[in-house]
Amino acid sequence: MAKAAPRRQVRRLPPEKRIADILAAAKAVFDEKGYNDALISDIAVRAGVVEGSIYRFFANKRELLVKVVEHWYVSMLARYEADFPAVQGTWNQIHFLIHQHLMAIKSEPGLARLLLLEIRLEPDYRQSNFFNLNRSYASRIVEVVKRAIATGEFRPNLSPTLVRDLVYGTIEHRSWVFLRREGELDPATVTEGIIDILRGGLGLNNQPSEEAPGMAERLERATAELESVTARLKALLAASAPSEMS
Repeated sequence: MAKAAPRRQVRRLPPEKRIADILAAAKAVFDEKGYNDALISDIAVRAGVVEGSIYRFFANKRELLVKVVEHWYVSMLARYEADFPAVQGTWNQIHFLIHQHLMAIKSEPGLARLLLLEIRLEPDYRQSNFFNLNRSYASRIVEVVKRAIATGEFRPNLSPTLVRDLVYGTIEHRSWVFLRREGELDPATVTEGIIDILRGGLGLNNQPSEEAPGMAERLERATAELESVTARLKALLAASAPSEMS
């Protein structure tokens, strides 16, 4: 009797590795084709799995999209947690947060488009886990502004959440040309432009500019010299005036 052929050993990947492969493949397909034109079959081929394996971990394409963008945000938060504590000074911290966000858009325009055009437009967005992630992400600039108000560096009547909206709203508006593939995005230039505007609006109303102290000192010296000259003139006039006749 012929011996049976040995059974081929199938190496099963752990679920964590399979999920990571699927998310990486989905990110690539979404980036290339957008959400509407991406197919689960495309993602399965890219990940090297059958379609059924994807549905084992994700209910549908929409859930897969959300998880891909959430993974992007979680990785950004992790980088911020690692790097932000080393940044000292209010303006350095604000600069860091703005520039890092612009760099994230610059490096992952496909994910940024999916966030703005797909996830943010969902009617239940504010009840989603991603909304909470986004609030946590944006809360850092609120915390920086609150500390600056508490120490007297910024005006006490500022709204930290309005500053947050101004910063990220400006970034979103300036990024649209790049995300529509109609132009470039220069994170350094945009960061400096936003910082320049913020410097003019966040400081104390009665806080003198950098040139003001020197100007005030010069005015004080000029006033003192004028008073001295006036006193000497009065003395000379008094000395030269004829004495009164008795």
